[in-house]
Amino acid sequence: MISTCNDSHRDFILRGFSDKPYLEKVLFWVILIFYCSTLAGNMVIILVFLKEPKLQTPMYFFLSNLSILDLCFTSSCIPQMLVNLGSPKKTISYIGCATQLYIFLWLGATECILLVVMAVDRYVAVCHPLQYTAIMPPKVCLQLAVLAWVTGLVQSLIQSSATLRLPFCSHGVVDDIVCQVPSLIQLSSADTTYNEVQMSVASVILLVIPLTIILLSYGAIVKAVLRIKSTVGQNKAFGTCTSHLLVVSLFYGTVTGIYLQPKTHYVHEQGKFLTLFYTVVTPTLNPLIYTLRNKEVKGALIRLGKRAWDSKNN
Repeated sequence: MISTCNDSHRDFILRGFSDKPYLEKVLFWVILIFYCSTLAGNMVIILVFLKEPKLQTPMYFFLSNLSILDLCFTSSCIPQMLVNLGSPKKTISYIGCATQLYIFLWLGATECILLVVMAVDRYVAVCHPLQYTAIMPPKVCLQLAVLAWVTGLVQSLIQSSATLRLPFCSHGVVDDIVCQVPSLIQLSSADTTYNEVQMSVASVILLVIPLTIILLSYGAIVKAVLRIKSTVGQNKAFGTCTSHLLVVSLFYGTVTGIYLQPKTHYVHEQGKFLTLFYTVVTPTLNPLIYTLRNKEVKGALIRLGKRAWDSKNN
């Protein structure tokens, strides 16, 4: 059978919410506000880590990596999203779509691994406090961070390349707000069994296994904390972990809703709103969760503010 599609390198159309013009206007301003908040919040986290000696610990090193990820992740898709929402023209070039897909997958996969690393760090800190500095020295922390970034890059190169080799339908209309694997697979009329299997395997490796490790880590943490006789000690231990667990819930709760659904059950409207949540809302909430629930970060912010105020007045 001759395919009705071609793979010429031309523009795609990101349909998004073009059938709801009223919703597009609202989303434009909501997303713009969230994006500005994401930039400000995550840059503050990075600045606090770099400037505050008391926060030069593994936990805040990984948190600063998460902030860098969120900055890059949102910047890889939100500017194009805003352009499409604010204009009747919804096109994105083939190169632009391919670039967005590579970066989007790279950073998304990296965050999956980084959240596991952060959970393991909390496990070591709570369950093996006396050996913590020996188990998690700066060199090991750097190696774990590099492992997360490189693993994400390798995964992106494999899955993006396989997706972009598909012949895409001549109309080139992507029924999504970003170029991502499920929606591009839907666009092709060729046999996508290999791509679906690959996506399923990648989802197990990057979503199911990491989430299982995280849950096991927190199961061990809960057992260790309950053995602490001091209520103050229990609250402190739980306080350092609940923020990360909340971030994990927000990220995995939405991403799994998109990538663990088979092609025949991929609901476009639901998928668009889930994509909006983990690309727009979650990166904005991450710095708020860590600052509002963390006394050390709040204290560091106050000290930085005082130093800035004093230097300005002297």
